[in-house]
Amino acid sequence: MSTTAQPWADPQQQHRHFGSPALLRWGQHLVTFILVLIVLLRVFASGQHPWLSLGLSILFVAWYSAGFIRMARSQAKHLPAWWLAVLLVIWVASLASSPEFMWLAFSLWLLLGHQLPLLPSILWSVVVYAFTLLAPYLHNLEVTLAAAAGPLVGGLFAWGISRGYLQMERDAEVRTSLVDSLVRAQQEMADLQGELARSQHEAGIATERTRLAREIHDTVAQQLSSIGLHAKAAEASKDPAAATAALSRIDELSGQALTDLRRIIAALAPAELDSQALAGALGRILENFKTDSKLQTRLDIEPGLPALHPNVQIALLRTAQSALSNVLRHAQASTVALSLGSSGDEVRLDIVDDGIGFIPNTGRTQTSTHTGGFGLTAMNQRLRELGGGLDVESSPGEGTALCAHLPLRLAKDNS
Repeated sequence: MSTTAQPWADPQQQHRHFGSPALLRWGQHLVTFILVLIVLLRVFASGQHPWLSLGLSILFVAWYSAGFIRMARSQAKHLPAWWLAVLLVIWVASLASSPEFMWLAFSLWLLLGHQLPLLPSILWSVVVYAFTLLAPYLHNLEVTLAAAAGPLVGGLFAWGISRGYLQMERDAEVRTSLVDSLVRAQQEMADLQGELARSQHEAGIATERTRLAREIHDTVAQQLSSIGLHAKAAEASKDPAAATAALSRIDELSGQALTDLRRIIAALAPAELDSQALAGALGRILENFKTDSKLQTRLDIEPGLPALHPNVQIALLRTAQSALSNVLRHAQASTVALSLGSSGDEVRLDIVDDGIGFIPNTGRTQTSTHTGGFGLTAMNQRLRELGGGLDVESSPGEGTALCAHLPLRLAKDNS
């Protein structure tokens, strides 16, 4: 059995369907045409001017339909007063041919209550009621209690329905206006939030640029300026001792500048990650590696990999760069493969080559070797600082496999 909820099961949706002004208007039209049919059936049954009554009924229906068709095409909210006046004249003429046309008074009360303001609708409704009393008297020379009470009750009921219908239309217009205002306000709020985000982003960029400019000016720029002055002094000096001292100072300043520059660079995210995610950055450096080394490369990225902390992305990217550098210098490989994926609560980056391999050191490598031991130590230290590590598998003639692993969610101390 299907458990899909039907649209009519929702009370609010039922209210929208059954309480909509358009549906009520069609209901009014249906009532009018049914009343015309009842009038014709009763007239033909009584035999009192049937063909004249048929013609007047057709005229009434045609004028009634023409008014609402014109209203729909012009998208007007109300019918013109002259149209109502002509419809009332047709109805009064119909009463002169047969009192059965009193049935149409119900439709007229619906129209008057809906199309006219409160006071005019009351006055004209009373006029229609007066004609419903006058018609049987002119035709039968009497007015029964039922003939007087029936139209009165029906008139009050129809007029009340029409005023409720009018109020419903007004409420619908108010709701539509409120919804439109809310939609516009939401759009304006979204635009403002977007503008605020852009302003904050631009302000952040400007602040960072200002900080970098100040940092470079106060450190590297000053040191380079001093280096230039010492270089000119050494060039102009004829005293070898003074020239040697100037060159020594230049060496000292260049070391300080290099240290400061490295410190500034270390505080920045790598350029490869500025415009693309880790996967794209790995693809880029691997493509560059392929161009430089002429080796075959392959990159495998696990689909649906969770978003990684920037520090994790930087560490893995630096590990890949260092590993590829080792392969280029030492491995004598023909193929290199990188794969990025997750295992449990860790993210893993594997770098595998088919080079000459080596015997990994079991202890802590502190010196550089032909196998890139110092590079492996630096990679491992970088990963261990973030709670991860580096696994190395290699043997002579069998190639090398590196596995860098880091937690998917960094601890606060590591972030």
